[in-house]
Amino acid sequence: MLTPQQIQTAADRLYDAEKQRKQIPALTLEYPDMTMDDSYKIQKAWVDRKIAEGASIKGYKIGLTSRAMQMAVNIDQPDYGVLLDDMFFDDGAQIKASDFLDPRIEVELAFVLKDRLEGDNVTIFDVLNATDYVVPAIELIAARCHRTDPDTGYTRKVLDTISDNAANAGIILGGRPVKPMDIDLRWAGALLYLNGQIEETGIAAGVLGHPANGICWVCKRFAPHGVALEPGQVVLAGSFTRPIPVKAGDTIHADYGPLGGISVKFV
Repeated sequence: MLTPQQIQTAADRLYDAEKQRKQIPALTLEYPDMTMDDSYKIQKAWVDRKIAEGASIKGYKIGLTSRAMQMAVNIDQPDYGVLLDDMFFDDGAQIKASDFLDPRIEVELAFVLKDRLEGDNVTIFDVLNATDYVVPAIELIAARCHRTDPDTGYTRKVLDTISDNAANAGIILGGRPVKPMDIDLRWAGALLYLNGQIEETGIAAGVLGHPANGICWVCKRFAPHGVALEPGQVVLAGSFTRPIPVKAGDTIHADYGPLGGISVKFV
């Protein structure tokens, strides 16, 4: 367990890394005994500093929802991060790649809520009933700490990713919104193009069998702390493709078939 001072220091280092555009070593290198609770406390301290500067919470992202990703990082449960208002970009936007550390792109579905969701018995059907609409999304992830340490070769752990706001940096919504009962969301899929070539494909069933399951999980995770998902919030259910690195000059297009598409250009 880390002390409150260590937690704040770690959060400040991640904050400074983002501001200075310079990655830091993984926190678990310095704090090898840190716990998952420590990681979420660091994340909260980072978010609190952003809110103190004027940002506001617009929703949450669920990560590590596919079995393949869980096995890759040796963890048996998802994680979550916070979506802030300044993380949202428009479909068709030109995004400055140098504003982000090691930027990568994932495709997923976003649930926009109309009703409050809370408690440790939230079901898929509760999620679907509380959802106003589901819309295609691209998540922009970043790494404020090194994925692989350039000096030692140390690979960051899931605790480092959680501390780093689950690697969230941006979100782009687009395509055609649908009511959650209008289609079988498990079969919603996407083709992810990088500079006109398909890099990844996937379907939403890769997210815990059904994308709403990630939202059930985060409700249960929040329940002991009395935190609820609120009407109007956006919840990213989890990626069903591997992350694709991007750089200045790259164009991304995510084709969701009948749900439309999203495009962004990195400059």
